[in-house]
This record gives sequence, C-alpha cells and structure tokens, in this order.
Amino acid sequence: MLVLLAGIFVVHIATVIMLFVSTIANVWVVSDTTKASVGLWKNCTVGTCDGALEYAHEDALKAVQAFMILSIIFSVISLVVFVYQLFTMEKGNRFFLSGATMLVCWLCIMVGVSIYTYHYAGGQQTFYYRSHHGYCFILTWICFCFSFIIGILYLVLRKK
Repeated sequence: MLVLLAGIFVVHIATVIMLFVSTIANVWVVSDTTKASVGLWKNCTVGTCDGALEYAHEDALKAVQAFMILSIIFSVISLVVFVYQLFTMEKGNRFFLSGATMLVCWLCIMVGVSIYTYHYAGGQQTFYYRSHHGYCFILTWICFCFSFIIGILYLVLRKK
C-alpha cells in the first residue's frame, strides 16, 4: 500500500511539472521549413522570442491559456489536499476531495487542449503552413491521461 501511495505521489508530481513545462514553453507548433515555433504566449524563431502571436482566433487562444493555468492550479491544489488527507484522514476513508480536484484538473486540460486542437493544431491557422506538433502539445496530452488515471485512483483508493 505504501508503494502504491508513493507511486501515485510521484506520478502526480511529474504531472504537475509537465503541466508547468507545457504551459510555459513555447513549442506547441514547430515549423518544418524554418527553425521557428509557436506557443501559447510567444512566437520563437532561431534565437529570439517576440510577443507577437499571429493567431486567427485570439479569443480561443486566451481560453486555452486560461484553462491551462486553471489545470495547473487544480493539480497543485489536489496534490496539497492529498498530502493533507494522507496525514489527517482516518483509516478506511477514501481520498474523495483530492480525486475530485484532480478530475477538475483533467477537465480543464481536456477543454484547453481540445480548443487548441480544434483551432490551431492542423497548421493552417498558424502562419506556418508546413508544421508539426511540438513537445508541449504532446506533454499536455500525456498530462491529460495521467490526471484522469490519478483522479480515478484517488477516488478508488482507501487509506489503510
């Protein structure tokens, strides 16, 4: 049981770190022809990043930014609640609050990445016509899977 709790805790910390990296870094779409990338916050060319994003749907981009920040907040809150419940909760109870908070994080990731995928992931809405997904986009989908698994495990898990 202790190994399971430690494993869930490590995966949760990894998820929080990956969410931070995927939200902060500017490598969501990478151009095949030039050495440039586009993120949620800036455009980056070979050596510089400027603040001018040239997306067609700015409201959708702001929604993605907001949902990614919310997912980080809920993931950190879920981690703090899990640690608190681990030391204060009575034996036999379930980690309902931390599981529900992690599932809200999962929902925020799902909405944010779905909006981004719909509007920008095809490459035709960005100013790079030959492009592919960057590591931040892929990390976010990995966090989507991890947060769902962690949330369900928290709901099922009992303190022994």
